[in-house]
Order: sequence, then C-alpha cells, then structure tokens
Amino acid sequence: MTISTFKKYFKAELSDLYTESESAFLASIFIQKITGFDSFEQRRFSEQELLTDDEQKLSELISILKTGRPYQQILGETEFYGMKFLVDENVLIPRPETEELLEIAIQEIKNLESKTLKILDIGTGSGVIPLVLKKHFPDAEVSSIDFSEKALETAKRNAAYHQLDIQFIHADYLNTKLTKEYDVIISNPPYIGIEEETEIADSVKGFEPTMALFSPTSDALIFYRKIAEDSKNHLKSNGLLFLEINQKLGPETLELYHYFSNAQLLKDLSENDRFIYGRK
Repeated sequence: MTISTFKKYFKAELSDLYTESESAFLASIFIQKITGFDSFEQRRFSEQELLTDDEQKLSELISILKTGRPYQQILGETEFYGMKFLVDENVLIPRPETEELLEIAIQEIKNLESKTLKILDIGTGSGVIPLVLKKHFPDAEVSSIDFSEKALETAKRNAAYHQLDIQFIHADYLNTKLTKEYDVIISNPPYIGIEEETEIADSVKGFEPTMALFSPTSDALIFYRKIAEDSKNHLKSNGLLFLEINQKLGPETLELYHYFSNAQLLKDLSENDRFIYGRK
C-alpha cells in the first residue's frame, strides 16, 4: 500500500469518527510517527510503498482510534501553547480553552509590580498551566497542587523535559490549609456536575480521569468556594485570580468573588461563560 492509498484507507475507516480535515491531519501525524516522513516528504513520496511492518503498525493504530481513545494518548504527547507535553490516561488532554485562560493570565501578570512572583496552580494535571507560566515568568516561584499521584508523575516528567522548576505538592486541596501568600492563584479544577455526566462523550469518560472532570460532590462549585475562601487570606492585596469554569454556572461562580475589587466573568472564543478574572 502506498502512502497516498493508506491516507484514503485511513479516511474511509474513520469517517464515522472524524471529519475529512481531521482524518487528513491524523493520518499525517501517525504516518510521521511510524515512518519518520514529515508532511512535505509524505507529499513528495506519496506513491512510495509502505514497509509491511509500518503498514501493520498503522493499521493497528486505526483499530485503537476506532475505540474512541484520544489520539494524543496514542501518541503519548500533545502540543499546547507552543510546547510539547507528555500525556497519558492519568491526565486530561489539555483543551484550547485552557490556552485562552493562560493568554489572559500572562497578559495580566505582566502588569504586576512584584519582583518575585509567587504563583499557585490548583489541579496540576499534566502540568500545562504551571509550566507555561514558569516559561513566561522564569523568576517566579510556581507551586502546583494535585490529589493524583499519577498525574503528578506525568507533570514531573513534563517539567523535566522542559527543564523548568516547579514545586509540585501532593495533597487533597479541599482538605488542605494553605500556609503561604501568593501573588497569583490560577486553577482549572473539576467543574462538571455529577448530573451532567450523561452529557459528556463516552470517548472522554472512557479514557480520561473522571477525578479531573467531575466535582467530587453534588456541589459543582465546591472547588470554587474553597478557592474563594483561601483567596481571602492567601492571595495578596492586589493579587490576581484566574479560573476556568463551568459555562452553565457563570454568574453563580462569579458571585463567590464579590469581595474582590475587580472580578469579571469572561467568555471564551465560542462565546460561552468560561473564565473568571479577579483582582483582589
């Protein structure tokens, strides 16, 4: 089978799961992973026969994709905010909305006058938030907390890969008393209500950690209430808060931060209530 023929086969086999453009993108990245040919070389050698072993490996990848497993997990990595991150079944696949959160955060943090920023990230996951912030603010002291030891292992591998120093903390945030003050608190905590589980795609529930998706109680705002309380004593005056939130609970979440001098509910690119920005 030639590279060109395989791409047509790939598209036909996965037409129920992916659009034509998505299939073309995935076929290209998997061919590169197996053969080493980049997109330019794939076009140049489109009529070249695949090695039997490579063809078998690519066919096996199609079978795995048909189960609904995210392609990032199959690759073992993903790109986020221009950086490569290792991902596995123990962490959420980082979403574009979180890139938007970081764009807002980076722009606002630049205006802080503190010489040595202290930043706290709540809910580490793969480590994308603390590592992107550390890359942009290399002199900042960045701490990141997560309840999942396995997620922290993945985050630590990402920190080592990028050679960035993060203080990772293994703890149950909801039952943790903070002891320091921070210039910035940022979080993308579990915010999907238990009653919303039926609305979540099986490909997400089946392959990504439910601990990172769903609120641990019937109260979908439990993390935001704790962050609001902690911000009273552990976010410095004039400190900044950045949160990714449940789009269905925008006003209710914003109300928790009514004591901030400035707290705003911001929309994502899809016009959903998605972020809270606050200045204490």
